[in-house]
Amino acid sequence: MTVKVLYFSSLQDLVGASEIEETLAEGRAWTLADLLETLFERHPKLRDWDGRLLLAINQEWAERDQPLAPGDEVAIMPPVQGG
Repeated sequence: MTVKVLYFSSLQDLVGASEIEETLAEGRAWTLADLLETLFERHPKLRDWDGRLLLAINQEWAERDQPLAPGDEVAIMPPVQGG
């Protein structure tokens, strides 16, 4: 299964891209939490943001237990900062 992961703001610098296609193993159900764990393993510094990340699937806010489907677009954003 392939999903598109979009990174925003400072997370783009952290992972070195604004958008990456992730191929996930077939034959199992994937949740957003599973994907995040995979991304944390690949980009250890991303884990430092865990607990503060804003997450969306197909442009709708998402919880970590939400299942993923092939072709989903996952957005990972740092907390909103204002001034």
